[in-house]
Amino acid sequence: MQTAERSDPRLTHVLIVSDFADVTGGQAKVAIDTARLLAGAGLEVSFFAATGPVSPLLSHPKIRVACLGQHTLLDNPSRMRAMLSGLWNRAAAQALRAEIARHDPAHTVILCHGWAKALSPAIGPVLTGGGLRCLYTMHEYFLACPNGGFYDYRAGEICTRKPLGAACLTRNCDARHAVHKGWRVARQALARGPGRLPGGLSDIAYISRTQCAAMAPYLPRDARLHHLANPVASDAPPVDATANDAFVFVGRLSPEKGGAIFAEAARRAGLRAVFVGDGPEAAHIRAINPQAEITGWVTPDEVQQHLARARAVVFPSLWYECQPLVPIEALLRGVPVVTGRWSAAHEVVEDGVNGVIYDRPDAQTLAEALGRVERIGPFESAGLAEAVSPARHVESLIAICEEMLGRPA
Repeated sequence: MQTAERSDPRLTHVLIVSDFADVTGGQAKVAIDTARLLAGAGLEVSFFAATGPVSPLLSHPKIRVACLGQHTLLDNPSRMRAMLSGLWNRAAAQALRAEIARHDPAHTVILCHGWAKALSPAIGPVLTGGGLRCLYTMHEYFLACPNGGFYDYRAGEICTRKPLGAACLTRNCDARHAVHKGWRVARQALARGPGRLPGGLSDIAYISRTQCAAMAPYLPRDARLHHLANPVASDAPPVDATANDAFVFVGRLSPEKGGAIFAEAARRAGLRAVFVGDGPEAAHIRAINPQAEITGWVTPDEVQQHLARARAVVFPSLWYECQPLVPIEALLRGVPVVTGRWSAAHEVVEDGVNGVIYDRPDAQTLAEALGRVERIGPFESAGLAEAVSPARHVESLIAICEEMLGRPA
């Protein structure tokens, strides 16, 4: 992940702000990968996180880590303290303010990768208070939606209600229960009010067009929006997908991911379904399609082995998503992708060329889409590989930061 160092830079230091200092998911992985990429480009990197442990990936001579060692909302042994800190984590805000004071505003930019799992809306006034210029990257939808996904878990469909509007406030859309929805509404009100999120943000990065379209009505009109795709690198060998027969789902088996619909669609189409992952819908999926294989959670290397045996990757997620990585990884190896038009995954699929895009989230429509995969032969992914390459990501990111620093204060 090394890139050539720059000459005569305006930007010399970045302060990355993250809930996590370890790879706990895609959002944290991107934050840590970005730290390594920027360090490889010769920049000094400070990595500020609420929760540990500190990933060994952050061990680099140009990366300094400041980890508070706090709990996430989920692993805090006290539910009351978790609820209170999730609403307003005063200690995190104070520590971030002290961290910002260490840096030269003429040469440093903050790169924030979220707050919803530990840091809380309390960091908003610190990010937007003018100490350093800040680029906020949206990895979900928490800048607008209380549950972070524009998804109604009760109805099992995308939610188009106005966040914190009357219809939102009177609808229990939460995956857990109405009390939790009430807590999330309170947190969103704090974020929007004293947290100044997103109202105080001047620069916001989005990772897909789908995400940008959903969020744009709720972002500040004068905010500058930057398209910054997540970096995706794959050194796994190409796959001859036409020689395979497995239709592979990779991810959590939860209702919003659409696994049950895929199980029914594969059963109807008489196709072999493989679910790489686990979750609360596992038993339901087995009941729908007893012939389906469910592997449970596996290592990243084992995921790649399943992709090597795939005729197609099926991505039937029922919500917008942001920039799902598994479809990109599959396409980079020559494996077609089947996905819905409402999902951000469709942005990297050319219907009939490197995959199939379907229009309705039901089993029969998906079964028909699966049947169209047999017409797809080998395809080229060099353009996609370049667009999502780590080199392109860090080049674009540095250009955005340089432009931010070049504006009048």
